[in-house]
Amino acid sequence: MAIKILVFDYRESERNFFGSNKFEQFDITFYNESLNDDFIKNIPREQLENTYAISVFIDSDVTKNVINAFKNLRIISTRSTGVDHIDLKAAAAKNIAVINVEGYGSKAVAQFTIGLMISLVRRIVPASKYITQNEHGSCSNFLGRDIANLTLGVVGTGSIGAAVCTLGCAFGMNVMAYDLTEKKELSSNYDIKYVDLNTLLKNSDIVSLHIPYTGNNFHMFSEGQFDMMKNSAYIINTSRGEILDTFALYKALTGHKLAGAALDVVICEQISFRCSQFSKQLNKDIICLEEAKIVKELAGMDNVIITPHIAYETQDAIDYILEVSFKGILDCIKGGNEYRTY
Repeated sequence: MAIKILVFDYRESERNFFGSNKFEQFDITFYNESLNDDFIKNIPREQLENTYAISVFIDSDVTKNVINAFKNLRIISTRSTGVDHIDLKAAAAKNIAVINVEGYGSKAVAQFTIGLMISLVRRIVPASKYITQNEHGSCSNFLGRDIANLTLGVVGTGSIGAAVCTLGCAFGMNVMAYDLTEKKELSSNYDIKYVDLNTLLKNSDIVSLHIPYTGNNFHMFSEGQFDMMKNSAYIINTSRGEILDTFALYKALTGHKLAGAALDVVICEQISFRCSQFSKQLNKDIICLEEAKIVKELAGMDNVIITPHIAYETQDAIDYILEVSFKGILDCIKGGNEYRTY
């Protein structure tokens, strides 16, 4: 008998993978929608009673209510590294395995980060707007810097941060790094110097964030950190929105304490990046609404680039995520723990 799996947050970019691979042991139902307290009400009773595994992305909110709605659920697979969109205690209480995908977008995110860096420093976005909006003015407004003459400070040297470090070196940049655990190979094989966080902030021309959100590092980068940075410095965040205080960033940019910023992640992405969710949240979360307003203000600034959490999104990375996800589900069904995170 085929194992029933529900796949949520299903996107067009994932269609090719499922069309090219046969999953005869699985009975898969796809939902474009995210799984949450509201959408669980639309799932047929037969699926709630017989689903063995679910696959979700970070847009889903797998709450205790959602978990308890399934009667025989044994596996929650998230097509992401982060698991904070899943109620782990509720899953553990029902002995449901949670599996994730580690390191799926290291190259993709690192390359995207370098792209943001160059776009900021060379003012590519406002220069493009100059052409498309038929503005008239001097091209000297787009004067940039040679990144080979700049110091890059990388916060977090996991797989993505380490890749950013090596790419920075390839561009001839002076690279500094901060992490609680230093990678000796970065220091020995590349001209990368580990320093404390304050030293990195004070001396970097570009600060790039590549650390996970733990709950304890909420707004780790806020007014105090921005004040330490050079007025000519840029900050890039392709990690998690919770790490950076968007309100403090806006204040620093409008007060000319920073030269610019690039964000691929923000808090409350459902509102800021997905217009269809705005009306649903209108009366639910005032903090998120205020955040969305600031994000909109930032997006209108010439020295800011905001993208909708797409740093990882290459076809290669997506195919890898799906391949590992289903390997993990099969491993878990057989009693293995290789891909299990909780």
